[in-house]
Amino acid sequence: MKWIRFSVFSLSSIIVVWLSSHLGTPAMVADALPPIEDTPEEILRTEIIIDARSPIDGKPLTPVEYAQLQEQLQVSPPPKLSQNLRQTVFLLRLRKVLLQVFPFLDL
Repeated sequence: MKWIRFSVFSLSSIIVVWLSSHLGTPAMVADALPPIEDTPEEILRTEIIIDARSPIDGKPLTPVEYAQLQEQLQVSPPPKLSQNLRQTVFLLRLRKVLLQVFPFLDL
């Protein structure tokens, strides 16, 4: 009689453990996969981007306009700042550094 109880208990325990381990598997696998409509990264890396934005004002440009703008930016030097404005920028940067080193100063 004890052997039958032990067998039934063992068999039912094995079935419960097996069911509990396999019932959640499809849900976990479905949650681990990306959505079907999501484009894989490998495909996104190979796409040619035909929409461009201006680095100056962010307006949409065609590829030809974007190439022309890049060429113009490389050819023309950046505008020079006046001496007074350069000195002001230098002093502001110096003030920022001093406030980081000496936070108790209130410049």
